[in-house]
Amino acid sequence: MFSDITFAYPYFFLLLLIIPFMIFWYFWRTKKNVPTFSFSIANYFNGKIKSLKERLSDLPLLFRLLGLIALIIALARPQSFSTGENVYTEGIDIALVLDISGSMLAEDFKPNRLAAAKKITDNFISSRQTDQIGLVIFSRDAFTQCPLTIDYSVLKNLLFEVKSGMIEDGTAIGNAIANGVNRLKDTKSKSKVMILLTDGVNNAGEVDPLTAAEIAKKFNIRIYTVGVGTMGQAPYPFQTPFGIRYQMVPVEIDENVLTKIATTTGGKYFRATNNKRLEQIYAEIDKLEKTKIEVTSYRSKKEHFFPWLSLGLMLIFFELIIANTVFRKIP
Repeated sequence: MFSDITFAYPYFFLLLLIIPFMIFWYFWRTKKNVPTFSFSIANYFNGKIKSLKERLSDLPLLFRLLGLIALIIALARPQSFSTGENVYTEGIDIALVLDISGSMLAEDFKPNRLAAAKKITDNFISSRQTDQIGLVIFSRDAFTQCPLTIDYSVLKNLLFEVKSGMIEDGTAIGNAIANGVNRLKDTKSKSKVMILLTDGVNNAGEVDPLTAAEIAKKFNIRIYTVGVGTMGQAPYPFQTPFGIRYQMVPVEIDENVLTKIATTTGGKYFRATNNKRLEQIYAEIDKLEKTKIEVTSYRSKKEHFFPWLSLGLMLIFFELIIANTVFRKIP
């Protein structure tokens, strides 16, 4: 009955101390004021059974005490409180655009650039909570591997299936950006982000990278560009009749274009030369693009005195009625 109930004025419970005195006073007065009669024959009362009215003669006292207890509880002002939080989240729509051209198999990253990028991208996805994330892969052309979704398990599975050779070799950065824009342009999110990872120079596709960046800007899409590859040369595996042989190939990243793409859209360009640096870049982007979360705490109060007040008044009123009717005592 009193679970989760607090009392605003608990000191009113001290009034309960008068209950024992009222009981004592009632029986002491009743005993003192018992009328006496003289009879010549006492046998008349032998074996006489008390009537129901006589047995319930103390019922008005019970109603009075219960009514008084209810009124004291009402005076103590029982209350209950409910607390909680209203959480409002404003998610971010993110398009992950991943280069899967043959050069991504270079092993200046361990085990290679593509595998390292997939692993760190997987970790990035795990760090998000309420964002819609999609995956675009590109080489000579670009296509959507996974549309925007909040089902991260599906997204991760599709990311795991990505491998070099799924598309004809080449590097179509402009097409990749255009595909990412198509994924993001019609979403209702106020914040739209594209993370473009590549290790080469645009050499394919119908869309110029800077033109694609201008289009992204019109749709308020920020692009973070990530160039992957060590400085100088990197070991690249070649299949020969005698097995896999490694040859050092030059690392060619068009940092100028990638920087302009990022600057045009309000993003940022990063250069990753090893696994650790690539991991740091994604961690930095994760901090830059935080989901907006507003938490409003509330505490509401509910009063419970009125039922007790009503009960107390009803019991006392009923006590007055039966004390002056059914259980009325004539002096």
